[in-house]
Amino acid sequence: MNTLLSTSTIRNTTVVNRQGDELGSIEDIMLHPDSGRVEYVVLDFGGFLGIGDKLFAVPLQAFEIDRNNERFVVDVTKDRLEDAPGFDKNNWPETANREFSEGVYDFYGHRDTYLRTRVNEPAMAN
Repeated sequence: MNTLLSTSTIRNTTVVNRQGDELGSIEDIMLHPDSGRVEYVVLDFGGFLGIGDKLFAVPLQAFEIDRNNERFVVDVTKDRLEDAPGFDKNNWPETANREFSEGVYDFYGHRDTYLRTRVNEPAMAN
């Protein structure tokens, strides 16, 4: 059955890697203000009871949906995730920052996707 997923449904959904290790949960979804496209998904990783959590930006294209287990799967190990572009819960990156977004897509091997979808968009503010 094909259905649309609302952001409220996706938020707090568990994210695992291909090895089945729990990586965290979806914190938010960031949309580009000019195009309306999903810029990246925010993954909440680590910490205990909200203390020490780190947030990571992950391209939407890096996720697969595991419908049977109602979770998302991303192809990254916990160790590699530690090196991913991330930010503190209280210090989010400037919105529509092209350099940050390109780094996110580069890290997950989706640079071509990022560039292809941005060809006809106005330049993002730095």
